[in-house]
Amino acid sequence: MNPDILQHIILGIIQGITEWLPLSSEGMIVLVKTNFFPDASSLADLIKTALFLHLGTFFAALLYFRKDVSQLIRTIFSYKKSEDSSRKLLSFIIASAIISGIIGYVILTFISGAEEKIAVTGKAITLFVGFLLLGTASIQLRARSIGCKDSSKLSRIDSLLLGIGQGLSALPGISRSGITASLLLLRNFDKKEALRISFLMSLPIVFAGNILLNFSAFSSINFASILGLTASFVFGLATIHGMMKLAEKINFGWFVLVIALLMIISGLFL
Repeated sequence: MNPDILQHIILGIIQGITEWLPLSSEGMIVLVKTNFFPDASSLADLIKTALFLHLGTFFAALLYFRKDVSQLIRTIFSYKKSEDSSRKLLSFIIASAIISGIIGYVILTFISGAEEKIAVTGKAITLFVGFLLLGTASIQLRARSIGCKDSSKLSRIDSLLLGIGQGLSALPGISRSGITASLLLLRNFDKKEALRISFLMSLPIVFAGNILLNFSAFSSINFASILGLTASFVFGLATIHGMMKLAEKINFGWFVLVIALLMIISGLFL
């Protein structure tokens, strides 16, 4: 098989599976690409590759949560007549997406500028992602697994906190689903509801991020990148239900902690 095709398929599979885990899919893609398929790509380029592959899981989540998405669309056109929970969820998603977009843009701009002054190696990226994963693990382990709040209890404070958390996930190693679901748990939301809200709030930011920040990637689409995107969608759709059920029962904080420590040891000594 063509190495370029194999690379894109593997990266797409990684995105499809890890998106639903409290483990940074972006960080995993950056690490695999850096250590197993090295080329002249900068860290900013690697992040944009990961953002493009997010479109696969975007469509998987869109299909899986189609009833919720349809309800949100209806709420846009009949806001006053909609249920309070739908109005609160819509307002939350819009506000958090705006906050996330601003923070994500600043982070990506900073990374692009910093790389011009600092030489970034595979070992440095491994250490960087490892330390950021420690932060994700810490938040996961502190989150409570028992809560009672649902989307009707979403507030402006939740929009601000979750918007900041999702924006910080532009850094490879900060799990978007991990940090947003954990923050919702810390805010005393029901665990299943926290996962649903976490995945729904990702939809506009992934779509807008690719249009506004990553549009250049569409000009270089080829057969290999399409296969990668397809792999991301297929594996994302095939695993989302099982991963959500598993995430409801298991605290992945310990798993993320082990991965973070292994990456730091690898970056320091290997």
